[in-house]
Amino acid sequence: MATQPFETAEASGYPTVRQLSVFLEERPGQLVRLAKVLEQADVRILGLAIVHSVDCAILRLLVDQPDGAAQVLRSGGFAVSETELLVVLLPAGKRGLLTVCTTLLQSEVNVHYTYSLLPHPQGHAAVALKVDSLDMAMHALKTGGFELLDQADLGGTL
Repeated sequence: MATQPFETAEASGYPTVRQLSVFLEERPGQLVRLAKVLEQADVRILGLAIVHSVDCAILRLLVDQPDGAAQVLRSGGFAVSETELLVVLLPAGKRGLLTVCTTLLQSEVNVHYTYSLLPHPQGHAAVALKVDSLDMAMHALKTGGFELLDQADLGGTL
């Protein structure tokens, strides 16, 4: 299933967040340079994952201000793309991630990748999920009683 454009998904009421994917050259100091650009723009990094290959890396970021972050990163010479993810609060206990994954599996939703976010103020862990179907995943998680966060929830609350 194809992903909807941001305008379409946001209007549909999906509780999604915007992830920035940034191309980093394989040279020392690139991550520091990126962090300084975001720090100067007062953008908070809320979650990140780095996928490394032979001669480059892709940094996946969740931030409190994705529009501002994308703009300052592009102005700073970084190549940036955007995609939508779901962010779910994990239930308390040892099996939080297991219950989320089981719920998605039962609905035949494929998880492409996931990574954790900084702790939520209520003490809950949260994970970002890139899935093959936002519709099906959102429905399965909501039906399963999980709390999904949207971009507004990330603005200064994580």
